[in-house]
Amino acid sequence: MRGVSHTTAPAPAVTLSASPRDADTGRLLISCDDRPGIVAAVAAFLRERGANIAQSDQYSTDPEGGRFFLRMVFHMGGLAEALPRMEGEFSAEVAEPFDMRFQLRDASVPKRVAILVSRYDHCLLDLLWRWRRRELHLDVGLVISNHPDLRDEVTGFGVPYEHVPVTRDTKAEAEAAELELLRGRFDLVVLARYMQVLSAGFLEQVGAPVINIHHSFLPAFAGAGPYERARERGVKLIGATAHYVTEDLDAGPIIEQDVIRVSHRDNAAELTRLGADIERTVLERAVRWHCEDRVLVNANTTVVF
Repeated sequence: MRGVSHTTAPAPAVTLSASPRDADTGRLLISCDDRPGIVAAVAAFLRERGANIAQSDQYSTDPEGGRFFLRMVFHMGGLAEALPRMEGEFSAEVAEPFDMRFQLRDASVPKRVAILVSRYDHCLLDLLWRWRRRELHLDVGLVISNHPDLRDEVTGFGVPYEHVPVTRDTKAEAEAAELELLRGRFDLVVLARYMQVLSAGFLEQVGAPVINIHHSFLPAFAGAGPYERARERGVKLIGATAHYVTEDLDAGPIIEQDVIRVSHRDNAAELTRLGADIERTVLERAVRWHCEDRVLVNANTTVVF
């Protein structure tokens, strides 16, 4: 694509390896219509394979005809080698009889993450800093921006930086270029104040969940300029919302939110400064919980264990 600049970065500054805590540790997430026998069937499947359940969290929207959600953490020797076979066996023996949706993962394998950003750097740099300090168990493989401004900061972390400019007339071309960089390479895409609306076609083709941070306490002040509109409305609390991205603007399933108290003395610039701290922490929690397989989507809401 014309206008796309490429950066050849040094080797990543962080090389993640499995911690002793995560070695031979699996995570199982399931959702299905609630009925008797679900937990017993899952536990029996793991017991028969010598797995020891270390943690189990469950929730039902209604024990009479509701939706059931479960997250189990288990330890099993030789998990990495056994996992592909276990997925097929679990599907046939448990998931199909209960009409389940499930994910079975090796906790020692970090999710591959790409970050999209515009000019605001606070959320981006906070994620990269936490990743470098090994506070986030993930693998940041790429940053894409529609501006060149943050190239030096990002490459300083050893992460490749791709500048893909976007204008109203070149939006489709820009999204096609971004898809070439992302498709099939990442498990999660994070919008760390990426000030562009992604098309439905992009979301269908990217092949990974997309998490956005919006600088308001949704559903209040969706769209552009939320701090200015909050100031005009005279609100006493401002917040931030991390959510999965859908084709409906700022309306996807919410993962995490937080607020901070403000006053009539605060102008829009001060609200922006105060809000930046909330944006950082809310996005970090959402990304961490997603990468720890703690979030299950239920229609347009989430269950977070």
